[in-house]
Amino acid sequence: MSMGYDILLKRVASYTSRKETCRWAAESKLRAWGATPSQVSSIIAYLEQEGYIDETRFSKSFVSDKFRFDRWGKIKIAQELEAKRIPASIYQPILDAMDEDSYMQTVKELLEKKSHEITAKNKYEKQGKLINFALRRGFEYALVERVLNSNSYE
Repeated sequence: MSMGYDILLKRVASYTSRKETCRWAAESKLRAWGATPSQVSSIIAYLEQEGYIDETRFSKSFVSDKFRFDRWGKIKIAQELEAKRIPASIYQPILDAMDEDSYMQTVKELLEKKSHEITAKNKYEKQGKLINFALRRGFEYALVERVLNSNSYE
């Protein structure tokens, strides 16, 4: 049995007002609560019109949080936004506007810290492990290579 339109609207409005939410997450919540497809589309349209859901605002918040707190690179952030069905036309300008100096500094700090934790037989093995670590974090290979070549992590 599905809930009534008004109850669904109040629940999802409450959910989206507590934290930044993307359209896909709100739709998923509504479907989980048993909303019909017509209820979902109607409620989502209302939420977007009233400013409860804003994909650009969500993307800005997501990019900022994942970079500042989780220290993710642009590739991993973009992959997560794609998984949340955010169009690249929305998030790419936000990623492109990131401060390059702080981005580079973050890579340097992560590699410096990780280099002290890694045990390796030689310099090349250590460098390979550092590259893999940074790539898993979502940083671009060319950037990681540039940082490793300009700094000594032995």
